[in-house]
Amino acid sequence: MKVATKAYGLIDVDERQKILFPSGIFGFEALKEYVMLDAEQQPFFWLQSTESAAAAFIMISPFLWRPDYELDLGDDELSDIGISSPETALVFSIVTIPPDGGPMTANLQGPVVINRDTRMGKQMILADPRWKTKHDIIAELSANGSEKTSC
Repeated sequence: MKVATKAYGLIDVDERQKILFPSGIFGFEALKEYVMLDAEQQPFFWLQSTESAAAAFIMISPFLWRPDYELDLGDDELSDIGISSPETALVFSIVTIPPDGGPMTANLQGPVVINRDTRMGKQMILADPRWKTKHDIIAELSANGSEKTSC
């Protein structure tokens, strides 16, 4: 299928890359259909709306730079996208790259959870006070790296 994207223009996308968000993404509730694309820079991905080329989100797995990251969710919170065990869940954080050159941040308070089997997704809101909407990825990665070397 052809998809108009923010990053790459009009491209061919495999149907297996489609992800349905029954409730949309916060702030974009009307947009339900997305595709997951590899970004040019790994370990990032694009979550691209198939309904609006302008609606695209840079994503990263929070576990790559925050090994202590936890999602304290009840089973019922993910049942609507068919997740009954952690093995079927993919977890991502939405990344913000400010145009003014400020620090690249990730939203750990509002993770995006995708069921790898059903290809359905949902953005969650975590109540854990450790997780904020703007975590400086580079600063926290550096801090975690220096903690590991100092032990």
